[in-house]
Amino acid sequence: MTSSLFCHIAGDGQPLVWLHGWGVNGSVFLPTVTQLPQYRSYCVDLPGFGDSQPQFGTLDDWAERLIAELPGNAIWIGWSLGGLLATRVAQRWPDKVKALVTVASSPCFMARPDNAWPGIAPSVLQQFESQLQQDLQRTVERFLAIQAMGSDTAREDIRHLKELVLSKPLPDAFALAQGLSMLKQVDLRDSLSSLTLPWLRVWGRLDGLVPQKIVPLLPVTPQIEDVILPKSSHAPFISHPEDFLRYLRSWLYEKGFNSSR
Repeated sequence: MTSSLFCHIAGDGQPLVWLHGWGVNGSVFLPTVTQLPQYRSYCVDLPGFGDSQPQFGTLDDWAERLIAELPGNAIWIGWSLGGLLATRVAQRWPDKVKALVTVASSPCFMARPDNAWPGIAPSVLQQFESQLQQDLQRTVERFLAIQAMGSDTAREDIRHLKELVLSKPLPDAFALAQGLSMLKQVDLRDSLSSLTLPWLRVWGRLDGLVPQKIVPLLPVTPQIEDVILPKSSHAPFISHPEDFLRYLRSWLYEKGFNSSR
């Protein structure tokens, strides 16, 4: 069950690969990339989301498909589940990834009581799994609402997210179940030390899915920079686009990732 990934391409210059989170599609980034015309942005629909066909397999299978179809020497920007995937790509193909940006993303999304790791309670994902069997659209819309929780502009954020996401077909039920399984099972914490490339990590202080308490638990190197947006929740590029773009542009400029290839 494979075919080419759908990818919206815009701008010209240094390639940026954008990977979305669970339940949505690459359209969530369209307002953001229109503000970055000096970069060549690739807004990917992950397998089974938007206009991309599903693909059997694991996070690593998805990563292999992405690296085969997307440009080398790109900066990979992943939000939530997309950040987990971008991190895995950077770990496996460090020579093909120029830099990494993760947005509201954790190397291990599930809470782990055995080592006091903060994250999503198992009961929350179990709820989504059971609801998927009953009402796919309602489950997706409920998840969109959770992503805006805590934001000062939550109602407007939810409306904006729905407009963008529902402009494309609903996600495939199989792909949604795959994504939940990845969020539940994947744990990249032990292999984070292998990453030596420039890495920007953007967090929302009000994020109810990826608590900022994980920030001090992650490795820190001169190549890594953390930015915590004080009023943002789980989708900072939607709720606080100017702040998000200001930090992203500044980091790209400081690292010398200008519009040239």
